[in-house]
Amino acid sequence: MTGFDTLIRNGTVVTASDTFDADIGITDGKIQAIGRNLPAGKKIIDATGHLVIPGGVDGHCHLDQPTGDGSVCADDFYTGTVAAAYGGTTTVIPFACQFKGMPMQAAVDDYHRRAHGKAVIDYAFHLIVSDPTEALLKEDLPRLINEGYTSFKIYMTYDDMKLNDKQIVQLLALARTHGAMAMIHAENADLISWLTDTLVEQGKTEPRFHATARPMLVEREATHRAITIAELADVPILIVHVSGREAVEQIHWAQGRGMRIYAETCPQYVTLTQDDLARPGFEGAKCICSPPPRNKENQAVIWDGLASGLFHIFSSDHAPFRYKSETGKMLHGESTPFNWIPNGVPGIETRLPILFSEGVKKGRISLNRFVELVATNPAKMYGLYPRKGTLAIGSDADIVIFDPNAKRIIRSQDLHHNVDYTPYEGLEIEGWPLTVLSRGEVVIEKEKLLVAPGRGEFLVCNKPDMARPKVA
Repeated sequence: MTGFDTLIRNGTVVTASDTFDADIGITDGKIQAIGRNLPAGKKIIDATGHLVIPGGVDGHCHLDQPTGDGSVCADDFYTGTVAAAYGGTTTVIPFACQFKGMPMQAAVDDYHRRAHGKAVIDYAFHLIVSDPTEALLKEDLPRLINEGYTSFKIYMTYDDMKLNDKQIVQLLALARTHGAMAMIHAENADLISWLTDTLVEQGKTEPRFHATARPMLVEREATHRAITIAELADVPILIVHVSGREAVEQIHWAQGRGMRIYAETCPQYVTLTQDDLARPGFEGAKCICSPPPRNKENQAVIWDGLASGLFHIFSSDHAPFRYKSETGKMLHGESTPFNWIPNGVPGIETRLPILFSEGVKKGRISLNRFVELVATNPAKMYGLYPRKGTLAIGSDADIVIFDPNAKRIIRSQDLHHNVDYTPYEGLEIEGWPLTVLSRGEVVIEKEKLLVAPGRGEFLVCNKPDMARPKVA
């Protein structure tokens, strides 16, 4: 066999199931051969001493997403995908967000316009459903699912996004009928509203009170309710950004009963704690996200879930708002009350290194589990597997040459997003991507971006098997 466009040789190939020494031959953007002593290609990449892993699939990130409160996403499809690529991610799936009164097709069209000509890696869209009208339920959403937008997000919190239980069960029934994956943000909106009002009336408005307004029990109750609605609709769901022990207990209970309740967690829940929201001055605003980080004991619970298989994917939930900005965390200045501070933290570039360093290097998860969480399972969850998320003959050559021993300290100044901080500032990391390929083309090499805006392709998603109910 001859004539590879690119040959990656002498690396340790890692998939979700296997680890072995092999070469990888790439032609026309696809993996053509995996084996030892493959013949040379036009371009040779020597991976001696390094890991060769599938490009990461970040199934939960926010890029150039419109908001309704005056805040602005700092990363568009260019800066966001550049940062993702530097971090070893080769596919991103952000959200086309519907606002109340907006047709879903209009939200999709707007998001395509925002993405056009900017992405350097491939991307797909989730949908956010905030206005499930009769037309959306009967016509628009089924059509969009069939056109390749096979996942959508449901909010149980945020006044301008939340749905009631009847609307949620209607959407889950639709997901069952049409083979879509429903993602649920599970927090009890009314309890958060009451706690927030009470705290604000008492003058407790500093960033640290964000965690007080969103205790574990509001996540627990909503998680239990989401599971109950999914049981009634008899459909799998994904509970996103799970933060705490009490929600984990609900998911464990459901999984133990044989229900296909999938779970996602994020870097902030294994590295940050609620104490980070109490940093001096306004600094705690840098770590405000929902649900909020918990405590050290909860970090251990999340790690146990990552190791055991309770969690299926590890996403960044990259929500990029600049810190020193009137369209970011300081929406109303440095005295912005916690309930007006835009929710979310940046993390699209640091997702893989953090999980590898804190998980694999510290013996909490295996190398194969790492690949499963950051690449293979997200691709399966959202209908992109085996094109994405694995190293197999015929798959897209989305490949990362990863140095498992590279030591770095995370510094905002070294990252490539358009945010002026990282909540992980100063975190010591062992393991970092060296070379990143997307469809066989080298995107990142020797710390340099080698491609132009717009080379990334929009991906039409299949209906994932993970979204289909079991047939008795």
